[in-house]
Amino acid sequence: MEIRRADLDDVAELARLLWWHASSEEQAAQPREEFEVGLTAWWSAHAQSHLAFVAPAAGGALIGMAWLALLPRIPRPGTTMRRSADIQSVFVIPEQRGQGVGSALVDAATTHAFGVGVSRVTVSSGRRAVPVYERLGFAASPRLLEKTAD
Repeated sequence: MEIRRADLDDVAELARLLWWHASSEEQAAQPREEFEVGLTAWWSAHAQSHLAFVAPAAGGALIGMAWLALLPRIPRPGTTMRRSADIQSVFVIPEQRGQGVGSALVDAATTHAFGVGVSRVTVSSGRRAVPVYERLGFAASPRLLEKTAD
């Protein structure tokens, strides 16, 4: 199975996957073509902080993606280049699920993150995916707290 880092040539396919992954309310908010234009602009502006890893099918169409957000952290004495990372928008088309594509995507993203010196990788997951992340070495942390908007 091929997993590779996406580039701007993949934007149309990434937009298709993000669109497919979106709720019907999100899809109704913006036509897909307009979303693709916006995604292109957004990714161009965030290319240093947000990377996409993709799984292409034999014909080139993407069957899955995982985004990696690299987040700068406040410097501490002795180190000014602290970063953490967050796995975001992991999606595999339904016909390809259960074949290890999602795991391979998450593994590629976390391997890249640790390779560039990230100290930790986090993920917010739906309940069904928690066992997958746990198999990949993720664990709940009593120190990671969240507050959501009302």
